[in-house]
Amino acid sequence: MSLNNSSNIFLDSVPSSTNRFQVNVINEGQDSCAAVNDDSDPPHYEETSFGHETQNRLRISFRPGNQECYDNFLQSGETAKTDSSFHAYDSHTNTYYLQTFGHNTMDAVPKIEYYRNTGSVSGPKVNRPSLLEIHEQLAKNVTVAPGSADRVANGDGTPGEEPGDSKAEDTAGAVKFGWVKGVLVRCMLNIWGVMLFIRLSWIVGEAGIGLGVIIICLAVTVTAITGLSTSAIATNGYVRGGGAYYLISRSLGPEFGGSIGLIFAFANAVAVAMYVVGFAETVVDLLKESDSMMVDPTNDIRIIGSITVVILLGISVAGMEWEAKAQVILLVILLIAIANFFIGTVIPSNNEKKSRGFFNYQASIFAENFGPSFTKGEGFFSVFAIFFPAATGILAGANISGDLEDPQDAIPRGTMLAIFITTVAYLGVAICVAACVVRDATGSVNDTIISGMNCNGSAACGLGYDFSRCRHEPCQYGLMNNFQVMSMVSGFGPLITAGIFSATLSSALASLVSAPKVFQALCKDNIFKGLQFFAKGYGKNNEPLRGYLLTFVIAMAFILIAELNVIAPIISNFFLASYALINFSCFHASYAKSPGWRPAYGIYNMWVSLFGAVLCCAVMFVINWWAAVITYVIELFLYIYVTYRKPDVNWGSSTQALSYVSALDNALELTTVEDHVKNFRPQCIVLTGGPMTRPALLDITHAFTKNSGLCICCEVFVGPRKLCVKEMNSGMAKKQAWLIKNKIKAFYAAVAADYFRDGVRSLLQASGLGRMKPNTLVIGYKKNWRKAPLTEIENYVGIIHDAFDFEIGVIIVRISQGFDISQVLRVQDELEKLEQERLALEATIKDNECEEGSGGIRGLFKKAGKLNITKLPPKKESSINTIQSRHVGEFNQKLVEASTQFKKKQRKGTIDVWWLFDDGGLTLLIPYILTLRKKWKDCKLRIYVGGKVNRIEEEKLTMASLLSKFRIKFADIHIIGDINIKPNKESWKVFEEMIEPYRLHESCKDLTTAEKLKRETPWKITDTELEAVKEKSYRQVRLNELLQEHSRAANLIVLSLPVARKGSISDLLYMAWLEILTKNLPPVLLVRGNHKNVLTFYS
Repeated sequence: MSLNNSSNIFLDSVPSSTNRFQVNVINEGQDSCAAVNDDSDPPHYEETSFGHETQNRLRISFRPGNQECYDNFLQSGETAKTDSSFHAYDSHTNTYYLQTFGHNTMDAVPKIEYYRNTGSVSGPKVNRPSLLEIHEQLAKNVTVAPGSADRVANGDGTPGEEPGDSKAEDTAGAVKFGWVKGVLVRCMLNIWGVMLFIRLSWIVGEAGIGLGVIIICLAVTVTAITGLSTSAIATNGYVRGGGAYYLISRSLGPEFGGSIGLIFAFANAVAVAMYVVGFAETVVDLLKESDSMMVDPTNDIRIIGSITVVILLGISVAGMEWEAKAQVILLVILLIAIANFFIGTVIPSNNEKKSRGFFNYQASIFAENFGPSFTKGEGFFSVFAIFFPAATGILAGANISGDLEDPQDAIPRGTMLAIFITTVAYLGVAICVAACVVRDATGSVNDTIISGMNCNGSAACGLGYDFSRCRHEPCQYGLMNNFQVMSMVSGFGPLITAGIFSATLSSALASLVSAPKVFQALCKDNIFKGLQFFAKGYGKNNEPLRGYLLTFVIAMAFILIAELNVIAPIISNFFLASYALINFSCFHASYAKSPGWRPAYGIYNMWVSLFGAVLCCAVMFVINWWAAVITYVIELFLYIYVTYRKPDVNWGSSTQALSYVSALDNALELTTVEDHVKNFRPQCIVLTGGPMTRPALLDITHAFTKNSGLCICCEVFVGPRKLCVKEMNSGMAKKQAWLIKNKIKAFYAAVAADYFRDGVRSLLQASGLGRMKPNTLVIGYKKNWRKAPLTEIENYVGIIHDAFDFEIGVIIVRISQGFDISQVLRVQDELEKLEQERLALEATIKDNECEEGSGGIRGLFKKAGKLNITKLPPKKESSINTIQSRHVGEFNQKLVEASTQFKKKQRKGTIDVWWLFDDGGLTLLIPYILTLRKKWKDCKLRIYVGGKVNRIEEEKLTMASLLSKFRIKFADIHIIGDINIKPNKESWKVFEEMIEPYRLHESCKDLTTAEKLKRETPWKITDTELEAVKEKSYRQVRLNELLQEHSRAANLIVLSLPVARKGSISDLLYMAWLEILTKNLPPVLLVRGNHKNVLTFYS
């Protein structure tokens, strides 16, 4: 045997740091070392240690003095493996346990490793012992599935996975940021944009201090609510890279996440161009002042912008560490520039600055500027629309969530603190500049007050300056005219210019980093198949270099266009759409009331988040209505596209949680509503076994239940419960997935039972939920009943009796070839295995081409020849028709064709309904529903009913009247008046020959012999029974003759199912009835309702 642990764990010394979960190896084999057999010293075990957990290994300890025994284990001829594949016990030699709390048990204490995902970057995933492993009796001769016990020690994936299958990302040496450098600095730099320096003074000049503060507070309300929602979502579980996209997609699902993620990444890429152009325009203005233009203003912007974005790209590609250092430097410059402004407000103003409207802090100026003074064409909402983009940028830290040490702590703390600090700065700058500078100034030092002039309450007039001519002609200075007011007010003007450079470059750099990170996360999820190329990362930080280049190309394109005035409103709306969805995500997750919604950040409210989402949508229209419409159209298009593509992901979104809550509420509400005949719909249990093994039976049932009724595919596992339950549980998800993949709207249910009939009884009684309970049992006809064991026939007829006992209708479906295609599936599986072997062999050959000589390669080809592996075409999805024609001999080709007959569109023809007995209308309702389906719409209903020969026309009119009242369209009605006549001799002879092997013939024997035969073979058909139901037997044979005469060419026959009275009709006789009734006919549905009305002509 091999003990899969490295030898260095068998040490007497106690490790410096103990683990919470300690593993002890306990030998139960009879061939144990002598030390273990020492009766004088009962075995003692080390207790589980609970200490500081610093490593993820499971430690194995041993009894003192027994190290030699364990050394022998390691040297017993097999290689000692690492503890990553440690086997808790070995079923072939000795039994080993894990030890918890000093007892021999596989039960494990709680550990974080059990809750990680496979391939987690935060540490290895460990699979706890399964319930089966700790529940079943642990015997020395128990056969342990490979990998079952070792998963306890240090598992790395699902059972059966090789250790190398799940590769965690290599994060060794990766640069991770704390909440200050990673979130706070980035958010502050992104929020403090160029608007702070060149537009805030104009905004407060137009709106006044009062409305200006309201504008800032309104904008901050939107961002603060979004920040709270972001914090709540970010603290509801581990956050990976992807920022806003990750938060939205994991909360609302891939449809919303994919659509917003794409436009959010694009918005960030274009925002790089916007910020760089803003920087280039400032530089060009400086060049104009110094008369140093290179070409012309537009081309100079393109040249400077292109050079700038190349430099920024170089900083980003150099790595996140360099980019973070650059951001810190830019923040220092920005803080100095802001401080420079506040210092300038208290430095006494000179005559030149006074002539431009700056008078230091003056109560009169504050009072004059408190109210609004909107110029022509401006208003509250237009000014708000101009300011709002200055408040955005709160997701700059969240966008690099994958590069944060602890995103759950960093994002809430850094984001909310950044919003608070920047809000205080905006309010402070707005109030201070409005308290120091008048709205209009001429800039002329000669415009002083003339003695005797009436000031009319003007603040400037009271301070000795006459700016009255600004009422009649435009002026160049003052809050409303000069965008460089902050430079004028500041203590040192060039520092404000440096602040503008810092604000634009930092925002551009943040967007240049954010766009590729978000885009990479989107591509990794493979929601948009064509973008998988950009998912690849490079280096220790998994840098999206391809995404950087794409962002660079997009930014360069818009810089060269140099016309961003049109695209800017759309970009702002893209950001707002992201904010709206983040708020809605928080509301939706709270509203769904999922137990999994447990954010550590508790300062949020679902209704406040909903208000924030509505507010974001409103602000989108306030900023630019046509840009908002374009945003919604693009998002709707992407949403529909992702929904149509149905990406194969499951993130436990709140959409799923709300779907469950809605379904539960609707199901509970349905229980309060009494059943009504108008709302009857067939709700079927279909005994398909595995749904893929009897597709035709499922297809015909699905044809009349799709979008109208419940359909449950059921399977009964018969045998030892332990084995059955294991097989049943392992296949549940696979079989339900098969239904979904094949677009069959049905559920899969299975039970394990000692007997088939008992399992079906359980399904008939317990399936469904509330009002959504089955009312019809659908089974396939037992074609092989004459060769089947007697118990199978008893079970088959017995479940029909059980269904009637439970007042459940029965439908028996018969087709000529039968339903079971398990043989075909087995052949297909074998071919797939051969194909996999061939591909594996080809891969081996390819891997060894460079390492082995020609002889080695020839040897591999010889091996391939021995395996007789030939190249097969690729497999098509979910189709049994992938079996190639050369393998036709291996299975029944007609069976394959028959299994798909109900998938195809039915030819133009008829559905013949032989409504011989009134069962409540189910025999008529089923074919009517079929005619509503696309595949059966070319089939007309022909109705056959029994009647008297002398009243055929009257009964035909009566039936036509009844059908018209039921509003069921029909092509023709036939009254069959000769049902009860005797069948011809040939037909009756066929029936007699059919039942001959099963007859008792007691009338031909003496009484004693007859009684003995009855006791020994109670299942045989007695002469007494046959004589008692002779008329019924005649009817079944005669009906087959009529069916052959009238319905031989029908697409489908729906026929009333004869009922066998319990205790009167033997199982074999009943099967003979069904056989002769449906012999040599097109597909037949034998239908019997539960004799409760399913049709009504009342409104």
